[in-house]
Amino acid sequence: MPNPTATTLPDARGRFGAYGGAFVPETLVGALRELAQAYDDARRDPAFQRELDRTLADFVGRPTPLCFAPRLTELAASRSKTGGAAQIWLKREDLCHTGAHKINNTMGQALLAKRMGRTRIIAETGAGQHGVASATAASRMGLSCDVYMGSEDARRQRLNVVRMRLMGARVIEVDSGSRTLKDATNEAMRDWMGSSDTTLYIIGSVVGPHPFPMIVRDFQSVIGREAREQCLREWNALPDCVVACVGGGSNAAGIFHPFAQDEGVALVGVEAGGRSTNAGDHAAPLAFGSPGVLHGSMSYVLQDEHGQTADVHSCSAGLDYPGVGPEHAYWKDAGRVRYTHVGDDAALDAFVAMSETEGIIPALETSHALAHAIDLAATMQPDQRVLVNLSGRGDKDVDEAARLLEARQKPAQ
Repeated sequence: MPNPTATTLPDARGRFGAYGGAFVPETLVGALRELAQAYDDARRDPAFQRELDRTLADFVGRPTPLCFAPRLTELAASRSKTGGAAQIWLKREDLCHTGAHKINNTMGQALLAKRMGRTRIIAETGAGQHGVASATAASRMGLSCDVYMGSEDARRQRLNVVRMRLMGARVIEVDSGSRTLKDATNEAMRDWMGSSDTTLYIIGSVVGPHPFPMIVRDFQSVIGREAREQCLREWNALPDCVVACVGGGSNAAGIFHPFAQDEGVALVGVEAGGRSTNAGDHAAPLAFGSPGVLHGSMSYVLQDEHGQTADVHSCSAGLDYPGVGPEHAYWKDAGRVRYTHVGDDAALDAFVAMSETEGIIPALETSHALAHAIDLAATMQPDQRVLVNLSGRGDKDVDEAARLLEARQKPAQ
């Protein structure tokens, strides 16, 4: 099975091998076709790309730096049987305006919305970073913005709710189902079905019906393109391994895609292992799911014995999703990316370790990738390099992490 490239996948039907497509009500078919055509026109237009590049540089703060994590590398070495470890390097997406990689996609899609004559954008959000990035893009470009957010996620991410509202967005809390990302996405889809003539739905990850997985991947691939160039300039070599967390999968797709043709670069995606491997205790569809349709796309989905979408759990609101982008499903089956999972406790330990060793408070999402990267580096040689996509900063998670860490220290009753 060939590795996917921007020019070969998805195919004309929006398929990444067996995955992807557009499984949607008839009312959305026309809107998706219009979006696909508008995006195809935009990406072929040098003026659109120049405006996007200028916005990413002047407003978002790109390029983001590549930096060595010396004390995190020392921590990995202390866990090594040989006393040595691979160097851990960080792609600092946490330094983007708004504090995460999400802004790369929202600025691109907001520019596309204006090009299409839309006056309103809507978004779903879990950890709140995509919601904040959408509100930011709307404020910057004079668009109205509604953000759907599960009420449980709104509780966990209250700071981001305040930020969205401060920038003029309306935050619509969703109380149905598990009151998390899946339910917020359901409501955003329903909204778009009735408002697509004036509204663009800015999906925040590489999920949903075609052309969304392709659009989001393309806008996020600026991460991997920059990282690849920076590695060659800094080391005159590519990394031995690239590690990123995977929920829906946008930050991982963004950094993996430009390395997909480099056979010497291992790619590792880290899902949310939650509390245990029991159903309902994790959010790891690539590890424990099976092919199915969720939110208009065929991919790996966590399902019960009746084929209904299963409940999920993660300490991280941004990974708390029962599906994954179809390109990740393709990469898994092709063997191009190795996917694993990290539990809540290990992610919290990495959250603390990163803060204490490097003075960087990472997002809980990113902490899953960091936890695995530390263990992985400990099995490698000192002349090797592991590159971690530091997808977001942890300001939003401080209160929730403190609550979880305190609860972990209390003796069992």
